[in-house]
Amino acid sequence: MLRVENLRKSFDDFKAVNGANLDVPAGSLVAVIGPNGAGKTTLFKLITGQIKPSGGKIIFDGQEIGGLAPHIINRRGIAMAFQIANIFPRLTVFENVQVSVLAHAGKSGSLFQPARSILVSETNDILRDTGLLNQAWRVAGALSHGDQKILEIAIALGSQPKLLILDEPTAGMSPEETTTTMELVQQLAATRGITILFCEHDMQVVFSVATSIMVMRQGQTIIQDHPEAVRANKQVQDAYLGGTDA
Repeated sequence: MLRVENLRKSFDDFKAVNGANLDVPAGSLVAVIGPNGAGKTTLFKLITGQIKPSGGKIIFDGQEIGGLAPHIINRRGIAMAFQIANIFPRLTVFENVQVSVLAHAGKSGSLFQPARSILVSETNDILRDTGLLNQAWRVAGALSHGDQKILEIAIALGSQPKLLILDEPTAGMSPEETTTTMELVQQLAATRGITILFCEHDMQVVFSVATSIMVMRQGQTIIQDHPEAVRANKQVQDAYLGGTDA
């Protein structure tokens, strides 16, 4: 579904991504890990069009998307939930998700009209799938940290993505919230047929959830393979012995 080939991004003389390669097959849950500063978040921003690459290729569903605008990439089927929850805190949980559903349906003009009757079932389906239906009319800013992160995933689902990218989906969560969130991610992948690409600090989460792991160091790909092969790789062990896991 997604293939990244020799991707590069420089900021003046700093090479944030310097030869990244990544394969994300349809239906997989692929993790990207590496020491702090390895280039993981920059890689995700390149894939989603938030920044433009200096070189290399990003191929999604057989088409080159590198350098396209974020809204075009989103329309083609890639959505991202960020490390810091990006929600509308004064809107209700329902309205947060409905905004995304309306935008995807080309009905964003309805945001300035009484909209509770528009695409309600589609919005409720997402809330039900993410476990937020019973909090639909709560103000989003009053949710717990963990539920705000899940709400952002729900918002991302409003665009009906083929590929969902999660940047640190369990950052700041308790162990219980982490377990709940990753079980939800696996469930969404199975029930909605969504491919997942994620970055995560918690190595226990990574090795228990991912079907494939790509390891970055200094902007480059060290290895991408199944979890046990990655765990046994000496370069990976050296990378983590020398820095903080990310």
